[in-house]
Amino acid sequence: MKKNLQGICLFLGILLLAVLACVKTTPTPSSTELADVSWPAGDSEHMLTYAGEERSYVLHIPSTYDPSQPAALVLAFHGITLDAYEMMRISGFNAQSDAAGFIVAYPNAAEPHRSWNGGHCCGEAARENVDDLGFVRAVIEEISASLAIDPRRIYATGFSNGAILTYRLGCEMADQIAAIAPVSATQALEDKQACRPSRPLPVIHFHGTDDKPNPYDGGLTPGGVQFISVADAIQFWADLDGCPAEPQRSEAGSIIHDVYAPCQAGTSVELYTIRGGGHAWPGGEAVSQRMGEPNMEISATALIWEFFLAHPLP
Repeated sequence: MKKNLQGICLFLGILLLAVLACVKTTPTPSSTELADVSWPAGDSEHMLTYAGEERSYVLHIPSTYDPSQPAALVLAFHGITLDAYEMMRISGFNAQSDAAGFIVAYPNAAEPHRSWNGGHCCGEAARENVDDLGFVRAVIEEISASLAIDPRRIYATGFSNGAILTYRLGCEMADQIAAIAPVSATQALEDKQACRPSRPLPVIHFHGTDDKPNPYDGGLTPGGVQFISVADAIQFWADLDGCPAEPQRSEAGSIIHDVYAPCQAGTSVELYTIRGGGHAWPGGEAVSQRMGEPNMEISATALIWEFFLAHPLP
C-alpha cells in the first residue's frame, strides 16, 4: 500500500511539473508586444465592419514610430465626394506626420455618395442618419488595439463636409477628441443649437472670405440647411470655452489671425481668416481646378499640428 501511495505521488509530481512547464512557455504578452509591428510604416488600407457595413480608412505610420512610446493620432476627414487619398493629397499631412512622429488616419465616408453625417448636413449620410460617430469610435478603438496610441492626444481635422463632421465630433466626442481643426466649413444652425460638449474644447478654424461652397458669412443651402457664419461659429466656441470677449488680432499679408485665450481648462479658440481665399486647404494642394488654388502664405497643416501639440486632453 505504501509503495502504491509513493507511486501515485511521484506521478502527480511529474504531472504538476509538466503543467508548470507548459505555463512557463506561454507568457502573457506585454502592452508593447500587443502593438502590431506588422503594420508597416507608410500608407496602408484597412477594412472595418461597422453596423453591418464594410467601411474603410487609410493609415499613415511614420518611419520613426516606436511602440514603446505612445504616439498622437490625428483623424483627417475628406470633403463630400472626395476620399481618404484626396484628403491626404490636399492636406499634406503625411509629410507633417513624418516630421513630427504622429500617426494619421484618413477615414472614408460611406459609399456610394461619400458624404459625412455632420447632423443636418450632408447628402445621403445625413438623410439616412449614417452612424459616423460610431464609425469614428470604432476606428479609434481598432487603431488603439494594434498600435501604441496616447489616449490624451487624439485629434480631429477635416475639410468642407469633413469639417462639419469635425465640429460634430467636438460637440459629441469631447471625451475622446482632445482638440479640433475645421477647414472651410462651419456648423448648421440646428447643430450649433444642439451642441453640448462635455468639457471646454480647443478649436482652430481656417476659412477664406471668398469660399463659394461654404460662404464665410454663412447662409441657406439649396437643400434648406441654414449655416452660421464663421464669426458666429468662433464666438459660439469662445463663449463655450469661457474665453475673453475680444481676441488678440494679428495681420500679415492676406491673413488675419484671431486668438481667444486664455480660456477655461487651458483651452483656446483660434481663427485664421484668408482674405480672398476660396474653398481650399491653405498651404496644401487645390481640390480641383474649378475650386482654385489655395493660399500659400500659411500652412494650415503645420499650424494645426502646432495647435494640437499644445492641447492634449486634460
